[in-house]
Amino acid sequence: MSNNCEFIPVVVLGEMTVLPGVMIHFDIDVSYNIKAVKKAVADGGNIVIVSGKTENETNVGVLASVRQIMKTSGKITKVLFVTDKRVEVSDIRYEDKYYSGIISEFDEEPVVNPHEEMGMMKALVEIYTIFVTENGRAGGELYDKVKAAGNLRDMIDLVAMHLPIVKEAKRRILKEKSVSLRCEFLMQCIADEINIQRYKREFSSKIKESIDENQKEYFLREQLRAIHKELGDEDIETEAEVFEEKCNNLEADEYVKEKIRKEIKRLKKTATNSSEYSVIRGYIETLLELPWNYEEDDKEDIADVKEVLDKNHFGLAKLKEQIVDMLAVRMLTDKNKAAILCLVGPPGTGKTSIVKSIAEALGKQYVRVCLGGVRDEAEIRGHRKTYVGAMPGRIITSLKKAGVNNPVILLDEIDKVSNDYKGDTHSALLEVLDPEQNKFFTDHYVEIPVDLSNVLFICTANSTDTIPGPLLDRMDVVDIAGYTMNEKFHIAKEHLIDRQRKQNGLKKSQLSISDGVIHKLIENYTREAGVRNLERSIGTLCRKAARQIIEGDRKRVSISERNLEKYLGKEKYSYEMANEQPEIGIVRGLAWTRVGGDTLEIEVNIMSGSGKIELTGNLGDVMKESAKTALSYVRTVCDNSEIEKDYFEKHDIHIHIPEGAVPKDGPSAGITMTVAIMSAVLKRKVRADIAMTGEVTLRGRVLPIGGLKEKLLAAKTAGIFQVIVPDKNRKDVMEIDSEIVDGMNIVYVNKVEQVIKEAFAD
Repeated sequence: MSNNCEFIPVVVLGEMTVLPGVMIHFDIDVSYNIKAVKKAVADGGNIVIVSGKTENETNVGVLASVRQIMKTSGKITKVLFVTDKRVEVSDIRYEDKYYSGIISEFDEEPVVNPHEEMGMMKALVEIYTIFVTENGRAGGELYDKVKAAGNLRDMIDLVAMHLPIVKEAKRRILKEKSVSLRCEFLMQCIADEINIQRYKREFSSKIKESIDENQKEYFLREQLRAIHKELGDEDIETEAEVFEEKCNNLEADEYVKEKIRKEIKRLKKTATNSSEYSVIRGYIETLLELPWNYEEDDKEDIADVKEVLDKNHFGLAKLKEQIVDMLAVRMLTDKNKAAILCLVGPPGTGKTSIVKSIAEALGKQYVRVCLGGVRDEAEIRGHRKTYVGAMPGRIITSLKKAGVNNPVILLDEIDKVSNDYKGDTHSALLEVLDPEQNKFFTDHYVEIPVDLSNVLFICTANSTDTIPGPLLDRMDVVDIAGYTMNEKFHIAKEHLIDRQRKQNGLKKSQLSISDGVIHKLIENYTREAGVRNLERSIGTLCRKAARQIIEGDRKRVSISERNLEKYLGKEKYSYEMANEQPEIGIVRGLAWTRVGGDTLEIEVNIMSGSGKIELTGNLGDVMKESAKTALSYVRTVCDNSEIEKDYFEKHDIHIHIPEGAVPKDGPSAGITMTVAIMSAVLKRKVRADIAMTGEVTLRGRVLPIGGLKEKLLAAKTAGIFQVIVPDKNRKDVMEIDSEIVDGMNIVYVNKVEQVIKEAFAD
């Protein structure tokens, strides 16, 4: 069809979309469309049907002919159309009280490959068959027409016209030029409709079962009431009366009781077999179970608190001191005005068990709330009770579980809370932990302000990196860096062995573990900051011993260093000891990990090349930046030394940290890389008995680092007693246990020149 600039009548539909190749009738109730139909009939020609219109722009419509017009009651006219094909409609205008436009060919992209078209047709018939089967309409005239369609384009239009999809989807099918894309989109629409029908059927089945169950309960209750009446049991209380009695005896403010009485009145007016009855009853039960004004007296004996902490936990002197200080403030103020403790440390360092000991020492109820992976604000604030399956948040649920309004609530793994589209979880926790706000904490389900000021909240985390600043500001962070070898030994000997014996049904006389075994477990079978894996290893020994006793082989099992391998297998870890001889380009650094400290060698090789730098060993972005900074400093210093001026342009530098499968990152390897590069460039050996940690700047300043306790402990374990640390970390060394620093020569430095002076062997 060519554009002959002839205007033909246009029917403009609002909510409906018509596709080619179908016979369809629909009601027309607007005057301009009736006028357009009459004009087309009078001219004996065609008419164009468009879905919506955009004047002065090209629209896609369907060319059709009018077969029948039937006047109905009122202003509605029923018209039968036979649609032909897609056309482009331009220059739509409104004259003589109807719309008209110029039509031209629709630039369609057919499927060229006949095999591809046949495959698409079969796929479309297959998924359409599933659709009609799911709707209980297998077979039928329409289904036969679809199967008999001669080409993919006609099949698509026939299916889409009779498919119950939204108008936007039909308009997209109408306007899409590519037949293959048109087919792909339609099949996706059919798949969506199939899923909707399945979910609808499943949901209807659940609703029917629920209604049947409610009706059954209703009839049983009515029968039970009639039986009691026949027996003369006039004193039988209804559920509402039981709630009223509990409300009268509830230790709560009057506004709380008034809210409960109001809900009880609603309950009385609601049919017991309705779903609303269950919602109201659950809400009333929640309000009655909350310990509004009920609290237990705390033990106010600081000496007893210290005794319990010392009995249950070895070491951690600084932590115990802070806990006692905080509890002393609570005893003086009688309110939660002291800072909220947040115990931060690696896994297995006893954070959770310390909180349990605090609750035991104070004689308080203890509830643990695990926040790991929580990302929905409703987990903290609760759901609106109008929602299906609504329930209170974890804080209110913890109060219900405790039964008092002044328990110890542990917010475990607070660093693993995240946010998503369901709300800001961190802000909800902020209201819980802020003493100025939590007196009127409002749970969405409860709807009444709940006083949390008497609750002793204590948080735990592995790291503070992921805790937002405003939330972290409400907490007093206490670092639990990890245990020394000596502390682990005492914990195992005085606590873990006895506990595992008991858990595995062994008597003290049936199993003995030597001190040497404990040391070997710590050094060669578990590498961690805490003692969790150490306890697991001891538990394994207990189970092996229990099996031998049950099988009758032994009455008593003694585990020593000689037979330890028989029970636990080969050693899993061995500490990398100090090198025996000074070497060029090899420097020992110190690193912090989530399971304690570690030593790592940094190796540098110089090769002839073009000035490239190669970094290997699975380094993170921070360590890569440290390497580049170190190289820039070395180049600056060496420009004034004995090496040739174009040395760095003629040589490649390769920096490698072994164990490439282990990710490494952190801002503490700067001086180590600097010394290694300078050693390789100047061909000077580095002492084998020295280790170092610290960041470097372009001007050679040495910056402070973190995790110093773990790093010094790792150096001592590796047999290195000469350690270089930044001068600004001097105050941190003062706080480290003497057990770690005794026997170590710690050199404090401010400049790289001092590091080089100490590190080079010649």
